[in-house]
Amino acid sequence: MAAGSAPGCALGALGLVCLFLKLDFISCVSQDIYGAMNGNVTFYVSESQPFTEIMWKKGKDKVVEWDQISGLEAFQSFKNRVHLDIVSGNLTITGLTKLDEDVYEIESPSVKKSSQFHLRVIEPPPTPSASCFLTEGGNITLTCSIPEGDPKELDDSDLIRYLWECPPTIQCHRGSISSEAFVSAESDLSQNVQCIVSNPLFRTSASVSLSTCLPEDYARHRYVLFAILPAVICGLLFLKCFLGRRSQRNSGP
Repeated sequence: MAAGSAPGCALGALGLVCLFLKLDFISCVSQDIYGAMNGNVTFYVSESQPFTEIMWKKGKDKVVEWDQISGLEAFQSFKNRVHLDIVSGNLTITGLTKLDEDVYEIESPSVKKSSQFHLRVIEPPPTPSASCFLTEGGNITLTCSIPEGDPKELDDSDLIRYLWECPPTIQCHRGSISSEAFVSAESDLSQNVQCIVSNPLFRTSASVSLSTCLPEDYARHRYVLFAILPAVICGLLFLKCFLGRRSQRNSGP
């Protein structure tokens, strides 16, 4: 009987939690916020009533505190780096560093739904390099890479995204990994293709000319083929006409 009642108790507890959530007794909404290194960031309070006291925390540590009696006080490294709007409850932090990364939360009786803000402090991604080469299948493989071991890559590697931008006349096909793409070797090789590396705040890019993707002898052989092909066609037509006329003479009276 006791074993059978355990699942029922668990379901009952879950239902009670859901009821609290619907009644706004419990609210915990986490948001990812990105701030630029040495820049500013603002945490916005979505719902509130007129404030009588406010406290912002980073993890378990106080960032800034205010009430109508004692006034405003900033703590530790946030002194002279924070601005608290006592009307809206919004908090602004200036001069961001990696040490500011953490979860921030406002605590106040005036806030109905307390949101958590997960701050990430990021820099522009490393400038990429783009290269290309001809594959055996007659396609051009485009590759985009950033310097290995770059501190920016290590810190924010999970945020880095790759994107290829091709001219309207070129069809780029994305590879199995986002840092690669493919185009046909028969494309307009006078065009450039651009590789873009981005994170939520910044983007850097590099371009590569398709004319550099093919070996010199490949282009030479292709031009020779284009020159020979019309001559071959003309020769076959001439041979066909010659054989036709000869056949007519041989079949005559």
